[in-house]
Amino acid sequence: MINLDPSTIVGKGLHRECYVHPENKNLCIKIVVAGDHKESQREQKYYRLLQKRNIPWEILPEFYGVVETNLGNGAVFDLIRDFDDKISKTMEYYLTSGDKPDLYEIGLLEAIDLLKISLYQHKIITMTLKPKNIVYKKITPEKGRLIIVDNIGNSDFIPICYYNTFLARMKISRKWRRFENTFLGSSGYCSL
Repeated sequence: MINLDPSTIVGKGLHRECYVHPENKNLCIKIVVAGDHKESQREQKYYRLLQKRNIPWEILPEFYGVVETNLGNGAVFDLIRDFDDKISKTMEYYLTSGDKPDLYEIGLLEAIDLLKISLYQHKIITMTLKPKNIVYKKITPEKGRLIIVDNIGNSDFIPICYYNTFLARMKISRKWRRFENTFLGSSGYCSL
């Protein structure tokens, strides 16, 4: 059993908390803290499908399975860190931070374009795209990439879009337009 310490929380949502793995600083463990495990099970099932498709893990953290912890079962994922070993900040941080860095200088706008291309290329389906569920991994001070860390998969009863390229791209387009209209256009930085 893995013992998780509250001081190692790196993120918290409505239903889950994310902790640094105590035995490997490059991994994290997501624990369900509210509601049932359906969301986590759905997400894990989709990750297993993506593993079978052998996608490159460029815009998603890799999933390593489930472990038993002192807080219940937890899903193990890559913990996204910047080039300087700091835990990557969310896209929301960069869009709403009081000291708003120049997004051109840190490469965030280029990373947004690359995220969109990768979603289409690898047919990666998300429940929603929200800046709080996407981290910006700085590869250098001037360059980075966006990685979706939550809300992966689809809640359709029969997720046909997982297996049909046309339907997958339609769903990705719809989610991307909503993301763009809701978050990117209103940020004052860009409108793709």
